[in-house]
Amino acid sequence: MSLSLLIVLFLVLVAEFVNGWNDAPNAIATVVSTRVLRPVNALIMAAILNIFGAVLTGTAVAATIGSGIVKSDAIGLPVIAAAVLAVATWGAIATSRGLPISISHGLVSGMAGAALAVAGSQALLWEGWQKILIGLGFSTLLGFFFAYILMTVLYWILRKVSPSTIRNIFSRLQIVSAAFMAFSHGSNDGQKFMGVFALALVLGGAMPEFSVPLWVILLCGTVMGLGTAIGGWRVIKTLGCRLTKLEPVHGFVAETAAASAIQIASFMGVPLSTTHTISTAIMGVGATRRLSAVRWGVAGNIVATWGLTFPLCGILGALFALVFNWIF
Repeated sequence: MSLSLLIVLFLVLVAEFVNGWNDAPNAIATVVSTRVLRPVNALIMAAILNIFGAVLTGTAVAATIGSGIVKSDAIGLPVIAAAVLAVATWGAIATSRGLPISISHGLVSGMAGAALAVAGSQALLWEGWQKILIGLGFSTLLGFFFAYILMTVLYWILRKVSPSTIRNIFSRLQIVSAAFMAFSHGSNDGQKFMGVFALALVLGGAMPEFSVPLWVILLCGTVMGLGTAIGGWRVIKTLGCRLTKLEPVHGFVAETAAASAIQIASFMGVPLSTTHTISTAIMGVGATRRLSAVRWGVAGNIVATWGLTFPLCGILGALFALVFNWIF
């Protein structure tokens, strides 16, 4: 491998680490805030299951990211380096401020901005971007409505059950739903940087055609797990404590709804934002009590950050691409 390829692969792993640092805490935010699991235990569980999710669920999402967003024959290693550095930079800034962002949208936006800067609009593949748009709808609508409907049904089923009994039952069930959410995060988000890593190997001449080898799956999954183990505590606090008041039954519903939507998207090879999905699921749970139960000011800050991700990572990707193109 050339030095330039090794540098790009290192940057991909840095971005994957940031992915685990910012996105993966979303999977355990509710189980920590409801005090069902201690933070350290929740982080260990999330790190392990993120790795398993990334390793055991195929490579459909990785293929979309690695070969369906930009034309590989129209770009080079500088585009990959610029894209992952853009999302890593924005992800680190947002995590330090306790703001959950969509690493997925940051990645594809960074790739688009970098590709446009060095190769023009012909470098983009519309077919892959259709899946990105479908994922945007999945993450914002399915998470909210799945949670809202499931919570409404449970309210009716449990209407005659005492609050203490409900808490005891769902304190156990929420461990299962948090595990499901962590596994689902790995199955979708974990694959994205595998796809970019594999694409870099192709562009760097280390592989003849696009595929995702087992060693790439294991390496990227492990690095993401390490990022999760570090833990984005401010992100956990924002989603688990500041957005709405959560009891174990609410956490169970939010995690189950979000994880189900993510699994559907992963099966279809659709990259979606796990951040958007769990955040809107928490909003959906809160809205079943009353609309004012959701702290819409906090929700507005989160949504504003989401809105910044696309243009900001696109601009950063373009700027970094011009710099890297000159260096390489």
